[in-house]
Parts: sequence; C-alpha cells; structure tokens
Amino acid sequence: MSESNPPVLEPRLVLLMALATGIAVASNYYAQPLLHSIAVDFGVSFAQAGMVVTTAQLSYATGLLLLVPLGDLLERRRLIVGMLILAALGLSLSAFASNLPLLLLGTAVTGLFSVVAQVLVPFAATLAHPEERGKVIGSLMTGLLLGILLARTVAGSLSSLGDWQAVYGLAAGMMLIMAAALYRNLPEAHPSVRLSYPQLLLSVAHLLRDEPIHRQRTLLGFLCFTSFALFWTPLAFLLSSPPYEYSDALIGVFGLVGAAGALSANWAGRMADRGRAVLVTTAMLVLILLSWVVLSAGGSSVLALILGILMLDLAVQGCHVSNQNTIYRLQPEARNRLNAGYMTGYFLGGAIGSLLSSFLYQHQGWLGVCVAGGLISLLALGLWWKGHKLESSVQTS
Repeated sequence: MSESNPPVLEPRLVLLMALATGIAVASNYYAQPLLHSIAVDFGVSFAQAGMVVTTAQLSYATGLLLLVPLGDLLERRRLIVGMLILAALGLSLSAFASNLPLLLLGTAVTGLFSVVAQVLVPFAATLAHPEERGKVIGSLMTGLLLGILLARTVAGSLSSLGDWQAVYGLAAGMMLIMAAALYRNLPEAHPSVRLSYPQLLLSVAHLLRDEPIHRQRTLLGFLCFTSFALFWTPLAFLLSSPPYEYSDALIGVFGLVGAAGALSANWAGRMADRGRAVLVTTAMLVLILLSWVVLSAGGSSVLALILGILMLDLAVQGCHVSNQNTIYRLQPEARNRLNAGYMTGYFLGGAIGSLLSSFLYQHQGWLGVCVAGGLISLLALGLWWKGHKLESSVQTS
C-alpha cells in the first residue's frame, strides 16, 4: 500500500484496530486501582507507590517523542507488531517483579512501547476516506478510552480474585494475541517520507514551531490530561480510606462509570467532520471545569464522585478527539509526527498530573486535589478563549 492509494478501511478492521488501541494503552493503567495493594505488598508509602503511574506516563511520553515518528519512516505493519511484542515483554517483567524498582522497570518498558496505540490512530486516519476520518478517529479513541477505564475494572477484579501481579501476566498474553491478529490483517504501508532518523525527530519540533494551531491544540491536550490524571491517580487512595474503605475490585468498578465518556468520542469526531471542532472544544472545556466543582464533594459523597467522573471523562475525551482531528488536517504526510508532538505534550501533562496529585493528596487531601484541578481547568479555558479565533479564521477562510 502507498500513501496515495489507500485501501478501503472495512468496519471489521476498524474494530480490530480500536481493540488493539485499547489493549495497548490499558497496559499503562492497570496499576491505578492496585496502588494501595502495591504499597502494602512492597512496604512503601502511597507517594512511592504513585511513582508507578508517573513512570508509566513519563515512559509513554518518551516513546511518543522517540518512537511514534517512525510511523512516517518505517513500514507500519512491522513497526506495530514489533512494538506490541516489546510491550508484552515489559508486562511480563512487571508480572514477576519482587520489589518496587523491578516493577518500575517493567512499567517503563511497557510504557515506552505501548505508544503503538499512537501509531495505530494516524495509520487509521490515513486508511480512512477523508469524509469519514473523524468518525474513524472517534472509533479508535473510543477503544483507547475504554482501554484506559476498563483496565481499572479488570485489574481491580483480578486482584481481588488472586494476586495483583497476575493482572500483568494476563495483559502480556493479550498483547501477544493482538500482535498476531494485526500481523494477519493490517495491510503493508510504506511511507513516502525520505528523512534520516535525526531529521525525523527534528521535524517534530519544526511542526510545533511552524503550525500555531498544532501548538495551541498540544497545550490544550497537556492541560486536559493533567486534569484527567490529577483525578484518577489518587482515587484509589480516597476509596480505600474512610469513609469508603472499598476493596480493589470495588475501586476498579469506578472505571465502568468513566467508560460512559467513550460515548463522546464518535460524537466529537462527527462534529469535527462537520467543521464544528471549535464549538465542541469550548463546550468540553467548560464541562471539565464544572466536573471539578462536582468532584469536590466526592470526599464524602459517592454520588458526587459518580457524576463528576461521568462529566470529566466525557469532556476530556471529547476535547481530545477534537484536538486530534484538527491537527491531522494540517499536513497529511506528517500525521505520525504531528501526533508525536501532540501526544508527547498530552502525556507529559498526565505525568505531571499524577505526580502532583500524589503529593497533594498526601499533604492537602481530596479538597487540595480538586482545587488544583479547578485551577488547571480555568487556565485551559482561558487560553482557549484567547486563542480560539485562530481556528475560526482558518475555517472561514
């Protein structure tokens, strides 16, 4: 397959790619409902256990910067399959970790190569017809969000049935199954870009420098995912403490609540296809801010937590799909590099949110986390309000 003559993207292949995207990205989130058990098992503090999440986010950001641009340079099917196999190796290391440093090593390897999800998304965008691109991106992002959220449910349930490390062993097996399925079903794809690897990496920075819309959307993604991680990382600590005192399995069930946010993915993609990305983004940023107002009552009200989760996850997902659909329209031949720049900023925000939330929860409690989330949301909304006219002028020109 060449870039100029893409095959028809059948619904069955879209479904398979969405499933692979979800399984790949889920590997970075199995630890979140298990943090209390990991802290007890290894005899470390909550803040130290929270480093598992921070390590996952930082290694993912590194992979986004160093590995995702290769999708514009190397044959994509082989690249995708190879990354899935290496991510499975990292999960296997975590499954047999006997102390926190070994778990962090396995987490780092997994995070580095699970960025395969971000090679799959622009690949699907390339295979899709232009008038259906937003819809296809929305489908894969639905898979991605479900992977993030259902990972918590699966991990919590399996931990209660057996050992928390069994979660990682099962995840490694699923990753290998997906590698085999994608090898059989994906078309070969040889990009037309002729750059050296250093030139490829440098062009990621050049795209951020030269495309103001790309910079704006990357900053929004950074702030939105900071807000997202700020909530989910300390949730296990909140729910395992009074007045809740929930088990790992029950904590994991809260991932099912957030899974409703996946419903916004296809909707946001279709709205972007109709040229309404600016409207979607504005609405989603307002909803993120309102979600933190509701979540602030979650320290003692499970209903407030559930409603806040629904609002936060739906809004973050809708904004994310709008961001990606917008940047993919800028330079089609550079989609992997555009995605690499955007997603590097996105997951750096996640790493900062995870690190900040562990510190805030330990020293300021749940209310401190919520105040920080509200302030970050206000900043994102203010920056968007100041810069949204840039995109409006482009769409009307």
